[in-house]
Amino acid sequence: MNLQQSIGNALGVRALDTPAELASEVQRRLAFIKERLGQSGCSTLVLGISGGVDSLTAGLLCQKAAAELRAEGRQAEFIAVRLPYRDQQDEADAQWSLRVINPDRIETVNIAACVDGLMSALQPADNAARNDFVKGNIKARARMVAQYALANYNNGLVVGTDHAAEAVMGFFTKFGDGACDLAPLTGLVKGQVRQIATLLGAPEALVYKTPTADLEELEPGKPDEKAYGCTYEQIDDFLLGRAVAKEAEERIIQTYRRTEHKRSLPYTP
Repeated sequence: MNLQQSIGNALGVRALDTPAELASEVQRRLAFIKERLGQSGCSTLVLGISGGVDSLTAGLLCQKAAAELRAEGRQAEFIAVRLPYRDQQDEADAQWSLRVINPDRIETVNIAACVDGLMSALQPADNAARNDFVKGNIKARARMVAQYALANYNNGLVVGTDHAAEAVMGFFTKFGDGACDLAPLTGLVKGQVRQIATLLGAPEALVYKTPTADLEELEPGKPDEKAYGCTYEQIDDFLLGRAVAKEAEERIIQTYRRTEHKRSLPYTP
């Protein structure tokens, strides 16, 4: 087994080449959400909705799982959470996502006071880019704090949106959006996330919206692919064992190695 195959296997990636395979995978992931909620003793799923396809897809799965559990006579609720920092640039897309998902409940927690308060208590660096980077990570972690608080209040589990294409690039904040109780998109490449969203009825404009973490204020709306230095199509092909350009392959492998700490438990003696 070569390194490319080893990385794909480590992240649980597998091809979904037919409509039947895709539909079966959706059912498997719905069953996973329902089983985890039932075994936890909790009754609520909590997920932040950003306006991107990842949270849209996870939200559609959560709402469907909650509805199925109720139809089976079990208690279940899905809370979709908006977590803007002040005014979000693509708020219209986030609201559109909420209408598509049609969650049982919507909560909104503006994280600005939390983030600004913490930033004001720190000693900023004499470097605007470094300050912007630190603040972006604080935003991600503040959002997760809010989601866990809502989960605590509502006997809930926090749902994450990490998938294989982000995992291989370490494109998440450690103990921020990388923290959750269950991650139903794990092992999917970006194209598969989009396929599932489409299968569950999401509109094309949201499914194929340019992905962005939108944490940086010096470059708002910065596309994920610009941060990566390669495209999602190249990342997907790499993870699925297909040939990719040498430069993209080297970038993916280097980034995977550099971000290994994000995919591991804390180091212990």
